[in-house]
Amino acid sequence: MTDRLIIGFDRALRTLTGLARSQRTYPAAALPEAVFTPEERRHAAGLMRVNHTGEVCAQALYSAQAMVARDPDIGGRFASAAREEEEHLAWTQARLAELSDRTSLLNPLWYAGSFAIGTLAGLAGDRVNLGFVVETERQVEEHLTVHLDRLPEHDAKSRAIVEVMRDDEVRHAEMAQDAGATDLPPPVRTLMRVAASVMKAVAYRV
Repeated sequence: MTDRLIIGFDRALRTLTGLARSQRTYPAAALPEAVFTPEERRHAAGLMRVNHTGEVCAQALYSAQAMVARDPDIGGRFASAAREEEEHLAWTQARLAELSDRTSLLNPLWYAGSFAIGTLAGLAGDRVNLGFVVETERQVEEHLTVHLDRLPEHDAKSRAIVEVMRDDEVRHAEMAQDAGATDLPPPVRTLMRVAASVMKAVAYRV
């Protein structure tokens, strides 16, 4: 548990101080920058800020879930997924910098709330813990698909990032399902959607 706490604290610091790292190549590296109108640039940045905030939440969720997982193998799966999510965090932060914009000012709040939710999910048992991952990743996959429709058509760089992220989220959901996830009750799934909607609406602007 001490090791898990240290790893979790280190992950929180990297997430909230903008020091996320990526082992994989930046998906947008070889693509040309689009020419935006001011409105298009603001819109693309708002969507990528929402995606960055989602990755801040993912870091907190996976860190908390790995910390309280009872099965070491499941804890290891959460830790592995968290490393991939950290790459998403680095990519979305890099894209925001390219768009001359910033990350959400409320990231510490998003992180703290998500860590608390992840802890509660983990304490409910490993199958519920995994079920929470499945539902979260399914909702994220839907949300990223919507963003692909809403991003400016000529914004190839943002689109490349979102497409890779979406593929990773699908794999994370499949991983949790294969590990024995249980289905969450409909009211819980609905509450998760409502909370996510609030986060997206606020992070787009703040």
